[in-house]
Parts: sequence; C-alpha cells; structure tokens
Amino acid sequence: MSLLIPGTNSIKDTGYDVANSLRFESGDSAYLSKTFTSTADSQKKFTASVWVKRSKLGAVDSHQDVFSAFRSSDGFQIDIVRFQNTDQLQFFSFTDDGGSAGTCQLTTNRLFRDVSAWYNIVVQADTSQSTASDRVKIYVNGVEETSFASSSYPPQNSTFVPLMIQSGTSHQIGAVGNSNHLSAYLAEVVYLDNQYLDHTSFGEFDEDSNVWKPKDVSDLTFGANGFYLDFEDSSNLGNDVSGNNHDFTSNNLAATDQTTDTCTNNFATLNPLDNAQAVTFSLAEGNLELNDNGSADNDMGLRATMGVLSGKWYYEQKQHETSGTVGLAGSDTRLVFDFENQTSAFHRLVGSNGSGSSIVYWSNGTFVNSSALQGWAAGDIIGVALDMDNGKLFFSINGVFKGFDNNTADPVNGTNANFTDIPTDGTGGFAMPYIGKRGSGSPQASINFGNPSFSISSGNTDGEGFGNFEYAPPTGFHAWCSKNLAEYG
Repeated sequence: MSLLIPGTNSIKDTGYDVANSLRFESGDSAYLSKTFTSTADSQKKFTASVWVKRSKLGAVDSHQDVFSAFRSSDGFQIDIVRFQNTDQLQFFSFTDDGGSAGTCQLTTNRLFRDVSAWYNIVVQADTSQSTASDRVKIYVNGVEETSFASSSYPPQNSTFVPLMIQSGTSHQIGAVGNSNHLSAYLAEVVYLDNQYLDHTSFGEFDEDSNVWKPKDVSDLTFGANGFYLDFEDSSNLGNDVSGNNHDFTSNNLAATDQTTDTCTNNFATLNPLDNAQAVTFSLAEGNLELNDNGSADNDMGLRATMGVLSGKWYYEQKQHETSGTVGLAGSDTRLVFDFENQTSAFHRLVGSNGSGSSIVYWSNGTFVNSSALQGWAAGDIIGVALDMDNGKLFFSINGVFKGFDNNTADPVNGTNANFTDIPTDGTGGFAMPYIGKRGSGSPQASINFGNPSFSISSGNTDGEGFGNFEYAPPTGFHAWCSKNLAEYG
C-alpha cells in the first residue's frame, strides 16, 4: 500500500513553492487543448517538463495521456507522453507521412504506481545528436530512465512533426484526440521550443532531504511556440504565462479542479490500492470522492495516503447520503472485518444507522447505537479532529463538536472527546483517515484534507495558512499535507 509518512517526501521549506495544480478526471473526459497556427522554431529539438500525481492506475483505457500532439492530415502523425495500462511510462512518436520524421518509442521497465507521490517527468529531444540514445532522454525526479522494456530512437536529424507544434496540429494535455483521458494532478506544465535543456533546469535535489523539488522556470527561454501552464488562474485554467500567450482551452474542467495539492505541498487523498480490501468501492475527483458500487464491500473501507504518529490534525467529509462511516484506522489494520466481533484491529469510527436519525460508533469490538446523538443528513459536513499527542479523537457535524453524550466537545481543551484511547505509542501503526461502509449501506462522500473537490462557501485555513475548509479547524490542528507532516507529524 502506497503511504506517505513523516520524514519521506515531506519538506517544510521548499524554497520555490508551486501554488496550484489542476485535477484531471478520466470519468469527466477532462483535458486542455490547443491547435497552433504557426510552425515551431525547430522540428528536431524540444524539452518538456511536467509534475504528475497519479489517481487511477491500470486499465482506465489503453493508456492515459499526459502530453499529446496529433494530426491526421498529410498522413497519420502522433507524439505522446503517457502511462500505459500496465503503469509503465512511455514516450511514443510515430508518423506515416513518408517524410523525414522518425519513429521513436521508449517504454520503461519501471512501473509508476505510487498514488501518494509527485513525479517530475522531463523529456529531452534533439535528433541532431550523433549518439542514438542521446536523441531522446527521459528523467523522472532527477534520475535518467535507462532501463526500458522496449526502445527505438529516431534517425539522426529526423523531425518530430507534431510535438514540434506544426500549424494545424491538435495538442492536448490530459488526452489525445479527446480519448485516453488522464486521471491525475498536473503542475508546472512546461514546453520549450528549440531548447535541449538538462533536467536540472526544472528541479534540484533538496540538500537536507535529497528529495527532488521544482525550480522557478519563469526565466527560461520558451521559444516561439513554447508555453508554461501554472494553473493559478481559476477563470482561465489553460492560461499560458510564458509570455507567448499560447492559452489552452479548458474541456470539462471546472474552477473546483484547481487545487493547492502540489509538488511542494502534497495533500492526502484516499488510496485506491486499498481496493484489494474493498473490491467494489470506486474513487473519483482525484481520489477525493468515494462511491459504492455493490454489496461485496459491506463492512469494508479505504484509508488515506498519509499517516501520523504525533501532532494534531483536521479534515472534513461531506456526506452525499446518510449511510457510511468516518474515522480513523491504523496502517497495520486489517480492513476486512466484522464490526461486532473484530477485536484486534485499531479502528475508531462513527457512522450513520442508515436513516440519518442517529449515530453509531465502534471501537475495537465495541458497537453502540447512540440514539441520543443526532445523525447526519445528506449534504452535512463531518469534521474530524485527531489529537495524536493525547490520544483523542473528536467529530463535528456542520462545525459543532459533540461527545457521544450529546454535550459540547472542545478539541482545543481536550474535553468530552468521542474517543480517548487512540494509541500514541505506534500500536497498530500510523493513524490514518478512514472512510467505510457498515452493513449494506451505500456510502457516497467527498473527503477534504484541505484540497476540496467540491465548492467551499467560507474558505478556512489552518494556523499555517494551509488548506481550504468549510469550517475553521480547531486552533492548533493542521491540514493533512506534506509541509505540516514535516513540521508536526
């Protein structure tokens, strides 16, 4: 199971900070597109860089496309940077126009299945290079990919007709020809026309953690048809800030798809790799929305991609209906369980009785239907405040914290917690946000770890200025993100 824990990929001070990413969902057929009207400075040389955090793995389609360029006139021509349905990374270029363009295919042996991590992918191309393997290079997080399942390099001085941005070529980010859509977060999308730059132009290794982190690319030379998409303008998600004004058109993307989950501050999401334990749960909206697809997942659930051993933490869960559970599970917890009889697992959960009239709660084998405490209704937002320093867990409904006795609770003062027995010694592993299903209910909910997939009417941050919440996190409680993990986790 992919998991981001304190001390790994968590940097408090990243130097250059990336403000925004854009969330692409294959189920929405979301992508950016542009057809250029002028020919590039070069058809033999380019550099492309993008930061990617994957959401869906495997066979979403035959492949998921990150960059693509396609033209059917004058013969079939296509260039693509994509994830195969095997989760291998591939650069593919092909033309059948009978001209000087050369075919190239590089498919990594390595699989890219970490949904908790950001990858920086850099593709360098220069067909004038005398050594074939120098004509196209792929770097991931500052390291050159040299182990390929298949590889072929273009002939010397051949051309990349589409990706070199020929007039009339359709360029898409997140798809190709409005198909093979991507499910991922993208940040810092950069294309340099007639530039063959080293990967160190886009990132560097942090001197303390040795984690690859981005550099400011605004001063690079982009070339006539180069572009730089930073996704900072929610009203124009395809805005090109390179100075060339090569804006892309947004297709099936909304302002809520602009997020603060970036390669310099990575937020938690739900983990699709937990689906081995919950075979019919489906995830959408960048792994922030859970939907139920049947009965095989009764009494099962999914955990988030981040776990903690210390600190104080806050997130919200918006219910789209009344059933389902919300709470906490350990990284060592077995998630296929019987609520009434399972006694060995680390779980602290609350849930609806299915009608929304009352709350049920369950903790390591103890199952109680609390008719004294009003349940949630569809549209309600449940707040979860975890105090790992004192072993306490608090729940709120629409901003109001209450104990199971229906009296007011106060996470800041630590009074009337819903649970007071959270292991603080690491028993059961890292404490992780959890969403699940009790019995035959049909949970549907959206999780907000500070990077919501739904509209927020108020907009509250934690004390560090991180996150975007409907209700203010209790003082001293933090959003589930890598900058906070580095400081408090």
